[in-house]
Amino acid sequence: MNDIRNLEPQQVWNYFHEICQIPRPSKKEQKIIAYMEEFGKKNSLETIVDKVGNVIIRKPATKGMENRQGVILQAHLDMVPQKNSDKKHDFENDPIEPLIDGEWVKANGTTLGADNGIGVAVAMAVLSSNSIEHGPIEALFTIDEESGMTGVFGLEKGLLKGDILMNLDSEEEGELCVGCAGGVNVIVKKNYAEEETPSGMATYKVSLKGLKGGHSGVDIALGRANSNKLMFRFLMQAEADFGVSIAEYSGGDLRNAIPRESCVVLTVSDEKASDFEKFAVGYEKIYKAEFSDTEPELSFKIIKADLPAKVMDNSDQRKIIRAVFACPNGVQRMSQAMEGLVETSNNLAIVKCTEGKFEAHCLTRSSVDSAKDATAWKIAAVFHLIDAEVSIRGGYPGWKPNMQSAVLATLSKVYEDMFGNKPLVKAIHAGLECGILGGTDTNLDMISLGPTIINPHSPDEKVNVPSVKKFWDFLVESLKNIK
Repeated sequence: MNDIRNLEPQQVWNYFHEICQIPRPSKKEQKIIAYMEEFGKKNSLETIVDKVGNVIIRKPATKGMENRQGVILQAHLDMVPQKNSDKKHDFENDPIEPLIDGEWVKANGTTLGADNGIGVAVAMAVLSSNSIEHGPIEALFTIDEESGMTGVFGLEKGLLKGDILMNLDSEEEGELCVGCAGGVNVIVKKNYAEEETPSGMATYKVSLKGLKGGHSGVDIALGRANSNKLMFRFLMQAEADFGVSIAEYSGGDLRNAIPRESCVVLTVSDEKASDFEKFAVGYEKIYKAEFSDTEPELSFKIIKADLPAKVMDNSDQRKIIRAVFACPNGVQRMSQAMEGLVETSNNLAIVKCTEGKFEAHCLTRSSVDSAKDATAWKIAAVFHLIDAEVSIRGGYPGWKPNMQSAVLATLSKVYEDMFGNKPLVKAIHAGLECGILGGTDTNLDMISLGPTIINPHSPDEKVNVPSVKKFWDFLVESLKNIK
């Protein structure tokens, strides 16, 4: 009863089931690339694996539809590897375990990979079908979308032949996406001095867990807590009131996921230990009260730990704590052009302090390139004040909406004819490969669509089963109606 291959449309769920068996975290896509190449050849379709690993599969038009505009179905092969702390899972070797939960499919303690595995499965179902009417089809399966978009950046100009790009990476059925934010990475590094741990010190491990996390673009406006910001807020006061010294710190592990967990090992003098324990326990009450609606599972715990050999130098520690605490995070500005859309944001995604090395990684997003750059510079300015090395790199452009798009008009009419209501046309505060593809080929008419997926980039990710069927039926009818 829990086999997703029994769900409708079966051809889509069968392919998604197969995809779940293949480990495919970002930058580790060799197995899924080989699988896609074999799929194309098995179906006697022209199949290309380009120099960076993108897979292109071409299918001729249905007889009598050869003169229709060519459609590129585009999805990415990689997935975000996130798991609950109590889940044992090796994303490079273990399969994803999908589970049916009412009208939803989720995974057992990990990200599901419906982002963008469902898009891949839908494109595969189109390519292998003998009954769908369509013009020339070209499927583009890119690599490494989630951790740098290096696949689409590396795509050779002129390799694609289609006229219309249908990106299958949107996450709300009934919406047609016509624009997205661009992004850039801000990477901070600084060496710090260490000193031998003094005698007469108590050691504690303080852990923050149970946050929802989620997609650093789609979910950034939902008021969810960032584990790095909460922990360094705690450290600001702990340092001021108790003179704590940090031995090591770790928070977050993916630049495009809101950090869900963080942990710090610190020391405090024996005479202040009892009061410090009460202080730390009190912070859980503070955070639970502040985030009672958005983070009901928040856990802030303190346990005794072994005395470390070294701790951070007080002067460097003071600088690092204040810089991380001051770093911009969350929504920076709402869009003036589209109501309810985040224009600019930053995710303080990863912070590490260990063995004399401090690192912080941010992903800054904006639908306005100048605002994206200004926010990145602001972050750099904060860390330059502590003499840290800051690099701003990996930038990618946003996708400016075209409300006169011919494919938008066609799909809007198809949707209204099929379901009796107009689709919502919107832009999203997330990075889609459309921005890069549109910059490479300015003649492409682009649109993004997909089923309903919630909590992507977190172990709470799940996809709505009825929406997959509706998305599939809509796509099939849309291909039939392309001029």
